[in-house]
Amino acid sequence: MIRAGDSIVNPVTGERLVFELTSHDTDGELTRFETFVEPGGAVAAAHVHPYQAETFTVLEGTLGMKRGGEKLELGPGETALVDPGVRHKFWNAAQETLRFRAEVRPSLEFESLIETMFGLAADGKTNRKGMPSPLRLAVIANHHFDVVRLPMIPHALQKAALVPGSLLGRAVGFRPTYQAAAA
Repeated sequence: MIRAGDSIVNPVTGERLVFELTSHDTDGELTRFETFVEPGGAVAAAHVHPYQAETFTVLEGTLGMKRGGEKLELGPGETALVDPGVRHKFWNAAQETLRFRAEVRPSLEFESLIETMFGLAADGKTNRKGMPSPLRLAVIANHHFDVVRLPMIPHALQKAALVPGSLLGRAVGFRPTYQAAAA
């Protein structure tokens, strides 16, 4: 379980998150964290949070972002809000480390998803973009369906594919959450 002060790294995507407030601290109201993204780093894939709003406030560097149909470049002091259900992705748009504060409201299982995806990447269990194998991803995505979804495929169709994929993935031993191996 992630606690305030914890730091988690995704060596594949070049992201490091330092948690300031967690679901535990806020009774699920929000999760707040600082994100550091190395040059060339980016979130693993475009995605949608169906029930959560996400706010990005740049502290240092340049945040590149696609939000819905618009492309943004934000510098220090600038903020972008991503409403629930809006497709988005982000990346470091400069050659120095990007640092921004992010807030996700409500928390739901966001921390569990991040811990799972970053842990898999840290243990070498993802592809070069930071995504796990299709069966493992089906198990994770089905479990975290209220937190994250694909942006272009209708949600009912995603769920129809995830349920049997998740059952098969669980049958071969994949679990919906993952914790990185102890160092």
